[in-house]
Amino acid sequence: MTVVAIIAFSLLAVAAVLAVARLMRPGTLPDRLLGLDLLVLISVAALGTHVVWTGSGEFLDVLVVAALLGFVGTVFIAGLIQDRPR
Repeated sequence: MTVVAIIAFSLLAVAAVLAVARLMRPGTLPDRLLGLDLLVLISVAALGTHVVWTGSGEFLDVLVVAALLGFVGTVFIAGLIQDRPR
């Protein structure tokens, strides 16, 4: 299980670096929102991997709250972008 966890965390770290690169690259506001949403999802996945790896459910509440806040935040900002004058 340790090897699988190390591989999973390594892949999540690579994905996080690529998401930060996407965030820092010049682009439109929806592109940056996509990068930020991807970072939130990677964080939730890393937290879920940690929960599975340790076998304790201490962070399950944090996992659910982070996933819900990420979703609600993305929907809220997407609504603001849609209503924004061009």
